[in-house]
Amino acid sequence: MSKQLPFDTEKNEHCPECDSLLVIRNSSHGPFLGCSSYPQCHYMRPLRPTVESHIIKVLEGQHCPKCSHDLVLKQGRFGMFIGCSNYPECEHIELIDKPDETKISCPQCQKGNLLQRKSRYGKTFYACDNYPNCQFILNNKPINGKCKYCEYPLLMEKRGGQGVRLFCASKRCGKQQEE
Repeated sequence: MSKQLPFDTEKNEHCPECDSLLVIRNSSHGPFLGCSSYPQCHYMRPLRPTVESHIIKVLEGQHCPKCSHDLVLKQGRFGMFIGCSNYPECEHIELIDKPDETKISCPQCQKGNLLQRKSRYGKTFYACDNYPNCQFILNNKPINGKCKYCEYPLLMEKRGGQGVRLFCASKRCGKQQEE
């Protein structure tokens, strides 16, 4: 792949920092305006609009707690969220899917609690909130209880064709618990 050379803009804009000409350059994030005297001056400005979310619906009757403007439902880069309609001035946002707090203590470090998280692919998992000090992770829903075989302090719930079954959450044991 050949490296593209910068070219002049149609309207000759000047750098606000050093008064050199601005040229269009390309990067992995898309085109941007950069100063022509680059190593000495590091000024740049994106060509794309910086707002990457669009309004789906205005939530009538719900007001922003910070500035009392209307709240809107928006689709953003990481999914849907609720935000203030007065966006650049007020940056209040609320998540739609708040993580489920399980109130189950982490069996590995005994300091943190397990929280419901979502991977970048949308799959749900449970991890210790003491991350990165504790890297305990569980792909199934944790249940308070003790394994009958190895005495591990946590069980996990698996759903299958035979219904909901409990298993030991220890990777060494993993046995099904009889009820």
